Amino acid sequence: MRRALALAARGRYRTSPNPMVGAVLLRDGVRVGEGFHRRVGGPHAEIEALAAAGPEAARGATLFVTLEPCAHHGRTPPCTEAIVAAGIARVVVAHRDPDPRVRGAGLARLRAAGIEIEEGRLAAEAVRLNLRYLVPKLLGRPLVTLKWAASLDGKIATATGESQWITSQAARRWALALREEHDAVLVGSGTALADDPLLDRRLGLAGAPGWRVILDRRLRLRPEARIFTGGGPVLLYTETAAGPAWEPLVARGARIVRLATVTPETVLDDLAERGIGSVLVEGGGETLAAFAEAGLCDRVTGALAPLLIGGRNAPGPLGGRGRLRLDEALRVEGLRWRRHGVDLVFEGVREGCLPALCASVGAS
Repeated sequence: MRRALALAARGRYRTSPNPMVGAVLLRDGVRVGEGFHRRVGGPHAEIEALAAAGPEAARGATLFVTLEPCAHHGRTPPCTEAIVAAGIARVVVAHRDPDPRVRGAGLARLRAAGIEIEEGRLAAEAVRLNLRYLVPKLLGRPLVTLKWAASLDGKIATATGESQWITSQAARRWALALREEHDAVLVGSGTALADDPLLDRRLGLAGAPGWRVILDRRLRLRPEARIFTGGGPVLLYTETAAGPAWEPLVARGARIVRLATVTPETVLDDLAERGIGSVLVEGGGETLAAFAEAGLCDRVTGALAPLLIGGRNAPGPLGGRGRLRLDEALRVEGLRWRRHGVDLVFEGVREGCLPALCASVGAS
């Protein structure tokens, strides 16, 4: 199953809104086929593994797959029928698929065909891998990842506001790749004005532009902002009524949405209606804090550079009111660390996120 999970992760850039899925076929303890879902509309992992094995090797084999096989006609035919036709003897799945078109029907079909089923193998790992698929399906909103870059003493800029660049080129490339894993990148108007970012996908990993979102209550973004020169739609959320201030921005291609109040809740509701399943929140500190204080974050990640900046007025990653008591702080669990150049990159999930999702897919 670990091999299947590693294969699934290869599809991180081009499978959205589908899940990342990997599959491995074993016969007599020997790997005879493997595959993963590479892109939306392409063959599913199970089909790739069966094709790699061939009919003779597949018959009587055990299939390890990171998600319950589909039992419905979508962009591709149901995988369950291919598994049954191939004569697979046993199927080991990490967890069930919460898609209403599946939700246990895939395993039921395989059991009805006499195939032995095992559920729950490395379920928590599989759930963590597919947060961007499971959060929209189960919570009805996009996955939210909070991300920042900081010095070892927790500063995202100097007291004078200098921030480019705190981290190394290797860490910055990691950050760009992270954008391509998410459907949208989001910042507040303060960051948009101060940094004038492109917020674009520029590595070519996803194969298509992503959404670029700015929370701009007072509609302060300038029409000459660089964001209008990059690829991908620009979505502005504001509390400013339609009028002359809209016109130059719309002329530059902005899609403006007026909300009664621009909050993480209202923005995520609108993004969900647009079919956006994952959002990378890159800053600034007030915007990151707003999502954290609302409890509307699922994953927290960032890069720490081997620098000590100091300064009582130098900003940290989160602004806002903050928590007055330690027992009120949002806790992050499952922390993982790795090196990118000279920097340390960390990733964790909001406490309670994984257990709740695991329980919802029958993997508690």
